Amino acid sequence: MEPIVVFITAGSKDEAEKISDHLVNEKIVACCNVVSPVQSTFFWQGNVCRENEVLILAKTTRARFQELITTVKLLHSYETPEIIALPIIDGSHDYLKWIADETAA
Repeated sequence: MEPIVVFITAGSKDEAEKISDHLVNEKIVACCNVVSPVQSTFFWQGNVCRENEVLILAKTTRARFQELITTVKLLHSYETPEIIALPIIDGSHDYLKWIADETAA
């Protein structure tokens, strides 16, 4: 089991909650934290943009990552949503086991 944390930005709290609820209900992730607001500065279509966004921190396993990507793209309003995964290199054994148990296919 390879636990990961996935960062997903959304345009609104409602959108973040909709995505989070779906990911948890489908057991694609064990947990989502919704952090709002975050200010993002990025280059898009030839311009520097600054937007208030909402950040989802989703805990899952590497085995579920491709399903997460597919699901988020279906639910997301952005043309190119941020979906990036970072490995969890260590953590509470009980918490990491919970992630694995909750996301077991």
